[in-house]
Amino acid sequence: MNRLLILGFVWFLAGSCTGTPPVLDYSKTVSIREDILKDKIKGGWAGQTIGCTYGGPTEFKYKGGLISDNAPIIWYDDYIYDTFIEDPGLYDDVYMDLTFLEIMNAEGIDAPAESYALAFAHADYKLWHANQAARYNILNGIMPPASGHWMNNPHADDIDFQIEADFIGMICPGMVNKASDLSDRIGHIMNYGDGWYGGVFIGAMYSLAYVSNDIPLVINEALKTIPEGSKFRNCIEDVVKFHQLYPDDWRKCWLEIERRHGYDIGCPEGVFNGFNIDAVINSAYVVMGLLYGEGDFHKTMDVATRWDRTRTVIRHLPRGSWV
Repeated sequence: MNRLLILGFVWFLAGSCTGTPPVLDYSKTVSIREDILKDKIKGGWAGQTIGCTYGGPTEFKYKGGLISDNAPIIWYDDYIYDTFIEDPGLYDDVYMDLTFLEIMNAEGIDAPAESYALAFAHADYKLWHANQAARYNILNGIMPPASGHWMNNPHADDIDFQIEADFIGMICPGMVNKASDLSDRIGHIMNYGDGWYGGVFIGAMYSLAYVSNDIPLVINEALKTIPEGSKFRNCIEDVVKFHQLYPDDWRKCWLEIERRHGYDIGCPEGVFNGFNIDAVINSAYVVMGLLYGEGDFHKTMDVATRWDRTRTVIRHLPRGSWV
């Protein structure tokens, strides 16, 4: 995943959780101070936007391979603003979220799937893959959940809902079941199967990050929302296993995951164009970034985008400078 599709979660997790990681006890009620709640939500949106921008220049440039250690990355204070002006379509995983939140604001958190579907189908921004296929279906009278079903949407296993599930977890602090309920309503607009699992899993991790800063614990608990024995869950469990075997070498973990899970490409365009936007392998990259990033925001971004810049600190540099 050359583009950082879910970095909002990393910032969200690391931004304001401090102290000893708790052991999750689902029988207890957890209270969160309002200022901490707001800080986490703001951090989640900031991280998601930073992640889009950070990975944008390398998206689809290194298909199926690792990015060279010597490849430079540009960053300066106004880089996000400049990138948005030049390429607003890069932020589809942000503006789709905002559309859904507008529907919630107008109709409530239990708004029907049809309202979300019609809102983004008639929006004037760019869409791709499962989202674009769903838009086409909706505009031609095929409404959710059929709009995301593999019989009507050949991109059903793509990452679209995975990159848009951030907001669901952010509005469900510690309430994993509610997050999954919303994922069931919204995620089938554009995805099914593994594509839907990706969004359920990411939303669950966001929700759990309100109550724990233990990254392995959050991953393992979120994985309980995915059926045992499924391809998606097997892949993420392999990431956890190989991280334990190679805790200091994320490349070995990456190679093992690619060897076992990197061959299944469902996207019709990706099959003939050498790129893989299947939600299974892309969620695996997210988990690799989280585990090997060890709570460090920049290191996590680098690993998740298949860069090895763990020795480089991203600084605020003058415009045009390279890190």
